[in-house]
Formats: sequence, structure tokens, C-alpha cells
Amino acid sequence: MKDWKITLAAARVNAGLTQTEAAEKIGVSQITISNWETGKTSPKMSIVPTIAALYKIPVHDLLFVQK
Repeated sequence: MKDWKITLAAARVNAGLTQTEAAEKIGVSQITISNWETGKTSPKMSIVPTIAALYKIPVHDLLFVQK
């Protein structure tokens, strides 16, 4: 069976958070969240565990899509 990965946007939505709510809890701007989700930028590796904890998902299940 293949391991499934989910995008950052899907993880946020599954956690029941808007971009604005997630941004406030992580300590970044809503634009930063949007940029991460669209692949314009990526979060620093040091903040990824914070994102995973907020979204209640293991770090290895997150997929950061680069365009």
C-alpha cells in the first residue's frame, strides 16, 4: 500500500483553520501561509514541526508542493 501525503493547504483545512487563524497561531502573516500553500515559498525547516503540531499531523505526512 502506498503512503499518502497531503498538501499543506489540505492539512490546514482538515485542522479546521483558515489561513488567517493558522498564521496567527504560527506567528507569520496570512500572505506567508498563502505563499507556502501555493509553492511560492517554503517554510523554514525549523518551523515545520510547529506547523505539523498545529495541524495535528506527523511531519512526514506533509507535502510541500513546489511550482
